[in-house]
Amino acid sequence: MKTIQKVLLALAVVGSMSVVSADGAGTFKKCTACHGAKAEKKALGKSAIIQGWKADKVVTALKGYKDGTYGGAMKGVMKGQVLHLSDADIEAVAAYIETLK
Repeated sequence: MKTIQKVLLALAVVGSMSVVSADGAGTFKKCTACHGAKAEKKALGKSAIIQGWKADKVVTALKGYKDGTYGGAMKGVMKGQVLHLSDADIEAVAAYIETLK
């Protein structure tokens, strides 16, 4: 691969990573009312605290809520929250949640 192609590829990867972070943070703003600004709360006093979850665990949960295969007490509430999210939105918000401490 030529040097210019390598540089362009590297810039594309870095650029897409920053977009994912920004989108994830923006998407998570809707979640803060129940989960807290840093995902430190039990949503409505019933859910697990999601702060500290790895992105793959968040993705599994959100996709499961979306298709109805995941969840306990909050299953119905969360389905409505994630129904409109694309796979890219889910990946982005999951990556963002993983960073919260």
